[in-house]
Amino acid sequence: MSVILGSGEHRYKVIENWAQLPDGWEFRDVGAVAVDSKDQVYVFNRGEHPMMVFDRDGKFLRSWGEGQYPRAHGLHIDIDDTLYLTDDGGHVVRKCSPDGKVLLELGTPGKPAPYMSGEPFHRCTHTALSPKGEIYVSDGYGNAKVHKYSPDGKLLMSWGEPGTDPGQFNIVHNIVTDADGWVYVADRENHRVQVFDGNGKYEAQWNNLHRPCGLFCHRGPRLEFIVGELGSGMKVNRAHPNIGPRVSIVDRHGALIARLGGTDGPGTAPGKFIAPHGIALDSRGDIYVGEVSYTDWPVTHPDLPIPKGLRSLQKLEKVK
Repeated sequence: MSVILGSGEHRYKVIENWAQLPDGWEFRDVGAVAVDSKDQVYVFNRGEHPMMVFDRDGKFLRSWGEGQYPRAHGLHIDIDDTLYLTDDGGHVVRKCSPDGKVLLELGTPGKPAPYMSGEPFHRCTHTALSPKGEIYVSDGYGNAKVHKYSPDGKLLMSWGEPGTDPGQFNIVHNIVTDADGWVYVADRENHRVQVFDGNGKYEAQWNNLHRPCGLFCHRGPRLEFIVGELGSGMKVNRAHPNIGPRVSIVDRHGALIARLGGTDGPGTAPGKFIAPHGIALDSRGDIYVGEVSYTDWPVTHPDLPIPKGLRSLQKLEKVK
């Protein structure tokens, strides 16, 4: 019997073993996932083959990026199927063609800016584009900034600093924009998403989230956001119910629409999550959830060895 998550018009069937990997291959951690205009699914992961591409039925198509990405983290695909890859281990953002040709590079590979200096980059995490094609970079683990670049890679401005006040960050982990140019930032360890105008002016925040990691803006008839919440990272509340890990769907004001999973902690059963980290949506409304399961397992299951072949990607098919 299929596992169904969600409620009402936001119901999803869990598709088990969706990705048909070549023999002997594995994802390890899936830092990010994105879908192009042909519903091809790009899986940016921390295994030996950093970028793996599948059709919407899970058939493997190709791979690239071997040896070039120390720690896959963020992936965004624009309307013309150009990819923006963020590698926090390499401290670099690359704009690439669908076959991996590098078109633009931001940052110096392997050379981080000084810790918390505010200069780009120290373990940058994700990218988003303005309506004019300007590039926003969330930065990240070793900084507390959002950087804004021109389409050709000129640094225009930066905003943010460490802290908990509006406009401050405690791990700026993900970033998306909407068609009107508003900027939404997953401020992970402050348990919120902050909303800014295109020049970094603070506007609002959503606080009904627990360690938001993945963030996807669905520009459909109604503006909705899909949020991957990492759940507890501490022993003291690891077994607490209703704090994740889970996937939540919210409206443009952050009001909850639906929650998928997360009622009774992490797990490997279909429909449960370990560490939702990257989120994508295809043209049919199906959700792809990338998980950094290998990284998070020792945190959520400190007394158990990592299982062989631990799942790092789930497909949730929208129930019509």
